[in-house]
Amino acid sequence: MPRGDKGAYTDKQKRQAEHIEEGYEKRGVSEKEAASRAWATVNKESGGGKKSGSGRGKKENRSASKKG
Repeated sequence: MPRGDKGAYTDKQKRQAEHIEEGYEKRGVSEKEAASRAWATVNKESGGGKKSGSGRGKKENRSASKKG
């Protein structure tokens, strides 16, 4: 999978990144930087892309999005 491919993320994670990105853009951050920060936040909260299998259910850490 090439770098930057978002195919390994769930629809929920994609929606979250889009919403976070909009918030950064409203604050005056460039579009490219906003997208980068948004995906970094999603990765920090959820631990990355799709995770399948038994015993993978970790609670999401929402501390990063509560800061902003």
